[in-house]
Amino acid sequence: MKKFNKINLNETPLATGEYEECTFTHCNFSNTDLLDIQFFDCEFIGCNFSLAKLTNTVFSDARFKDCKLFGLRFDQCAPFGLSFSFDNCALNHSSFYKISLKKTVFKTSKLIDVDFTECDLSGSIFDDCELSQAIFKKTNIEKVDFRTSYNYAINLDENKAKKARFSPIGLPGLLTQYDIEIDL
Repeated sequence: MKKFNKINLNETPLATGEYEECTFTHCNFSNTDLLDIQFFDCEFIGCNFSLAKLTNTVFSDARFKDCKLFGLRFDQCAPFGLSFSFDNCALNHSSFYKISLKKTVFKTSKLIDVDFTECDLSGSIFDDCELSQAIFKKTNIEKVDFRTSYNYAINLDENKAKKARFSPIGLPGLLTQYDIEIDL
């Protein structure tokens, strides 16, 4: 268990290897190459990962809080054991294309223009999340809780949505493909 505080990884790169039960606080990972680095049960608080390269990076039980994660290709991470949670994070313009995110928690986060195409999000929770222009296509959203999230547009004909949960305020986002107007 090691603590990293206010490190700029552009100036002091992480050594390739395993990081287990580490805490990274206010570290700058932006534009860094995290090729083959493995994070197990790590916490990232107030970090900037924008445009970091995640080729074969391992995130197993990673927790992100108050982080900026713009333009990340999570679909390039090592898929085995991939699991994380996000609390008050900005993940705009990131991609989770074709990865399994079962039971992932997204809390009070901005997911603007995020690609969830062909993801398995079953059992996940989107608690108070902004989902403008997020892409859900051939996505498994079974048992996903969207009740407190907003600004999503999900075509239920293109996704597996059995037992997904929505609030009445989100109904317009489920009917956008029909080009109708709904007054709430």
